[in-house]
Amino acid sequence: MTRNALASRLHGLGTTVFAEMSALALATGSINLGQGFPDTDGPDEIAEAAIAAIRDGRNQYPPNPGIPELRAAIAAHQQRFYGQTIDPDSEIVVTTGATEAVAAALLGLVDPGDEVIALEPFYDSYAAGIAMAAGTRVGITLRAPYFRLDVARLRAAVTDRTRLILLNSPHNPTGTVLNRDELQAVADLAIERDLIVVTDEVYEHMTYDEAHIPLATFPGMADRTLTISSAGKTFSFTGWKVGWAVGPADLVTAVRTAKQFLTFVSGAPFQPAIAVGLGLPDAYYDGLRASLQGKRDRLCAGLREVGFEVFEPAGTYFVTADVRPLGYSDGIEFCRDLPKRCGVVAIPHQVFYDDLEAGRPLVRFAFCKKDEVLDEAVDRMRGAWA
Repeated sequence: MTRNALASRLHGLGTTVFAEMSALALATGSINLGQGFPDTDGPDEIAEAAIAAIRDGRNQYPPNPGIPELRAAIAAHQQRFYGQTIDPDSEIVVTTGATEAVAAALLGLVDPGDEVIALEPFYDSYAAGIAMAAGTRVGITLRAPYFRLDVARLRAAVTDRTRLILLNSPHNPTGTVLNRDELQAVADLAIERDLIVVTDEVYEHMTYDEAHIPLATFPGMADRTLTISSAGKTFSFTGWKVGWAVGPADLVTAVRTAKQFLTFVSGAPFQPAIAVGLGLPDAYYDGLRASLQGKRDRLCAGLREVGFEVFEPAGTYFVTADVRPLGYSDGIEFCRDLPKRCGVVAIPHQVFYDDLEAGRPLVRFAFCKKDEVLDEAVDRMRGAWA
């Protein structure tokens, strides 16, 4: 019998590019600058708090919305950094990473046929989440070399079927940090057209040239914005998968309603540990930013020496480069050749776009690695194009 087991709404998604490139890195013994995870663990006090929680028996199901101390810590974090007053009991839900928060938000808020506007290139789980919710994806392309939001195109994209805007800033993979004027334009449009905005802010503490401003802090936006973040990027414990969504009670309830049938709960001993992390002093957050800015500058300089055209990011821990100066026109071809040519792995931008031509010559490198690893990767590429 011949059959297609995959539901039609998931056609075209396939295996993620991260899985493909990480497998290629293992098979070739390459330096993996593709997938965005650090090669060092986060602060010892957070790790020790998780160990203590395990030993104290905090290993069974936590409450569905997350343990009270973590929700209180998230509320305190929003007040401390952004001046927001959040009710930890009704306006926060803890999720299995930001990926689940995005998926649960889309499943909880989008009806079949609803349009979801997202900035492209978009993180690959956005496309999958919209598809699983049977929504329609509408991309607004951020174009090289500046990757700024085209407000006129955004306005023109809104129709009577538009349900929500899915915003990512600091933006993966381009590193763009939306400025106050861009965010104000989104806020004005959302209020004018009565739209929900879901904001993915997982790189909120990784900005170098422009400050991150949560959209929910703009006038009129607190009641229509669902803010998503996570501990994985901020504290370098990506495998713990502890994320959260913050917003008005009705939007958070929608996320909780979907989440309870996805993971229900997760990360019992990690939740109290992340509560400890969120309370770390400013010196930790300042040190994280300074360290990553140094790594950004180090890798950008190295890539320019190799011959790439480099687009320096204002945030995240990714840098985008154009491969055409190295004789390639297609980033996918380049990324498949790179491990064999010099033992380095990158991620092609094209897989994050509906507008394939806009992303075709671009690739993404992660700089959240030890300095010696970045230097070795650059040396290998320099040798390949000497």
